[in-house]
Amino acid sequence: MTAPHPSRFRRESARISSAVPTGLRVAAAFAWRFLLVVAALYVTFQLLSKLAEVVVPVSIALLLSALMAPAVGNLVDMRVPRGLATAIVLVAGLAVLGGLLTFVIIQFTDGLPQLQQQLNNSLNQVRDWLVNDLHLRQEQIQQFIDNAINLLQSNQAAITTGALTTAGTVGVILTGFVLTLFVTIFFLAGGEQIWGFLMKGVPPHVRNRVDVAGRRGFASLVAYVRATAAVAVVDAVGIGVGLWIVQVPLVVPLATLVFLAAFVPIIGSVVAGAVAVLVALVTNGFVTALIVLGIVILVMQLESHILQPLLLGRAVKLHPLAVVLAISAGLVLAGIAGALLAVPLLAVLNAGIRSLLHETDPHPEAVDVLHDQEAAAPDGDPAEAT
Repeated sequence: MTAPHPSRFRRESARISSAVPTGLRVAAAFAWRFLLVVAALYVTFQLLSKLAEVVVPVSIALLLSALMAPAVGNLVDMRVPRGLATAIVLVAGLAVLGGLLTFVIIQFTDGLPQLQQQLNNSLNQVRDWLVNDLHLRQEQIQQFIDNAINLLQSNQAAITTGALTTAGTVGVILTGFVLTLFVTIFFLAGGEQIWGFLMKGVPPHVRNRVDVAGRRGFASLVAYVRATAAVAVVDAVGIGVGLWIVQVPLVVPLATLVFLAAFVPIIGSVVAGAVAVLVALVTNGFVTALIVLGIVILVMQLESHILQPLLLGRAVKLHPLAVVLAISAGLVLAGIAGALLAVPLLAVLNAGIRSLLHETDPHPEAVDVLHDQEAAAPDGDPAEAT
């Protein structure tokens, strides 16, 4: 038997393809390409998950570099050697962070006895309410407490294992902190050389476009970190002043928690505000908790309707829906680290992809990632999430 002639085979293939409806052919073409993209994303995510203890510190180091790079650039412009400028900025940043954490720990330690006393008073009030209003017997309450103690004792082995796991987690965190600090130093001191080395792996005919896209992506990251820090300061000051007015204990630690949590947009501030309301409820009662809840809602409204559009919106032009969906997806896929890194990643991808799709490409040196706020989008057009 002889094989069919190639031209005849092509004619038969064309005849069969023409018999398939156009809509089905288009859907099939989209389907297999979509499956290939999903498979590639799945393999990439699995690889990143296996290397999470390296990927997360490097990502946080990139965020810290975006936060500190403008200060290092300003010192370099003043003719300070880049290595010395990096050392000055890092030492100053660590001093501020260490001093802040030390102050918070001291404040928390000093306020802990008062908090414990107020918590005991609140528990006594709850016990009186259960006895007088719900008419529960003292024996029933005591039995509930005894059952809780017995439950803890019966699960002592599991609790001990959890404590050992926590100790191991502390070791992992310390290792990650050292790695983050180490990578940040190299990003600040030699980021331009590292980026130039990576560009050597890009084909020459698209190297300029990719270079500009990467620079604009980093410019978007710098703008995002700046805007987020400003929003976090306003949130912390607003809620902290409100807690001080209503005389809730541990004002400074709670305000610091609000500041740190605000770096996870929307969700972080809500969680920190909920902690402040809970502390107010335990220590000062229901009425004070309602007042604190009102203060938190007022600050959140200020953030959502004024600060986010004015600062964060102008910096990276991400739609609030895109922000919420990115945070939710990051939280589901990678926990707290995913929620923290989802929006910066989306901002970088948004600016970089828009730059790649733009028709005209300036020379890479024309993009100033430290001083040009419009560098996040081509021709001064702010990057918008599509």
